[in-house]
Amino acid sequence: MTRVLVVDDQRLIREGIASLLGLQPGIEVVGTAADGHEAVEQAVLLTPDVVLMDVRMPGMDGVEAVAVLRRRAPSCRVVMLTTFDDEDYVVRSLRAGATGYLLKDLPSQELAAAVRLAAAGVAQFDPAAAARLAAALERTGDREPLTVREAEVLRLVASGATNREIADRLHLSEGTVKNHISRILGRLGLRDRTQAALYAQSNGLV
Repeated sequence: MTRVLVVDDQRLIREGIASLLGLQPGIEVVGTAADGHEAVEQAVLLTPDVVLMDVRMPGMDGVEAVAVLRRRAPSCRVVMLTTFDDEDYVVRSLRAGATGYLLKDLPSQELAAAVRLAAAGVAQFDPAAAARLAAALERTGDREPLTVREAEVLRLVASGATNREIADRLHLSEGTVKNHISRILGRLGLRDRTQAALYAQSNGLV
């Protein structure tokens, strides 16, 4: 079972999402929260696999809560679930540590599938949110070009390969793969593998 915490400041929406997800196979809604502070408290107490987090909430908003959860409940995967596909929200959420960004008009079965994938470590993005992030990445300024080997590593990262799988494919050590990924992130001004995968997709590398 994938354990889920639903966070939204609007009670009707919060309870509606929880009810719909509770009907989906393989998903257990372990709790709900009305703001970022409560989300952190509930996540630490209930240890869900996935937190569905609204962005705009009074007090501590969703972005702030993600950053706190990275420290206090690092095993939780946080997926933003919101009505806003604003570029600033998308970028700030991912920088804070969110593993996905979805919009609330998603059908319940697709939301359930996204929750299961997020629990498995697969980042989930609404197409509009992915486009916003790609546009933001394109404005990060001049970058030093990647080497051929780095481009190969980036393509494999974007395909979902682990460091071990990349090492086996390219006949490298895992340490060398980690060094390549660190250099790729630094050269492209990216924070993590999720942003690297989106960059590769938006630039036709996969």
